[in-house]
Amino acid sequence: MKNHLRVLFEDNHLLALEKPPGVLTQADRTGDESLFEMAKSYLKEKYQKPGAVYLGMVHRLDRPTGGVVLFCRTSKAAGRVSEQFRARSVKKTYLAACAGTPKEFESLRHFLSYQEKTRKTMVFEKKSEDAQEAKLSYRLIARGKRHSLLEVTPVTGRKHQIRAQLAHIGHPLLNDRKYGGEHNGESVVKAVGLWAHRLEILHPVKKEPLSLISWPPVESHSLWSEFSSSFSL
Repeated sequence: MKNHLRVLFEDNHLLALEKPPGVLTQADRTGDESLFEMAKSYLKEKYQKPGAVYLGMVHRLDRPTGGVVLFCRTSKAAGRVSEQFRARSVKKTYLAACAGTPKEFESLRHFLSYQEKTRKTMVFEKKSEDAQEAKLSYRLIARGKRHSLLEVTPVTGRKHQIRAQLAHIGHPLLNDRKYGGEHNGESVVKAVGLWAHRLEILHPVKKEPLSLISWPPVESHSLWSEFSSSFSL
């Protein structure tokens, strides 16, 4: 896989890659190779580094979600970018292929609780003891016969947030069977109808706005082919 990494941006401070659906961002108990490990191997080989390669992880994507993942190549950059995430000054935009036809624009506010036993996020309308507030907004980009394409902007970054909140309002992501989505011919682990489309940060050293963009692979994933004409927006 490392020989087929798609590099979206690279300089002395940052490395942005396109994560394929089904690939872990960070290693877990499965032992499967992660994007983090691939990125370190890529840098070690490209720059012929003799020792350990530093790489800072500042955010993650769920395994079945593809799109932009940003790593930091220095501890200083990692600290500064992590602070942007903590301050919620990073803007994240996702594309979501979902069931049905949601409203054209909507802001959602729920309370979420991730259950380790079921590996699923529970959604509540009101605050409960162990639930955290979750906010997002979306706009409708395209309508199909039975499905829709949304541009989603999360305000908070809770685990499975977009997947759980959209399912809660009756519009689960395609192929996301964990949250009631219909099967669309893709492996559940391989891909769901969620793509990290754009990540906007302030460069940690140059202090200039940086926009990192990735588009869903319509040729190789049937989840997105229905909306391919919308990806020139």
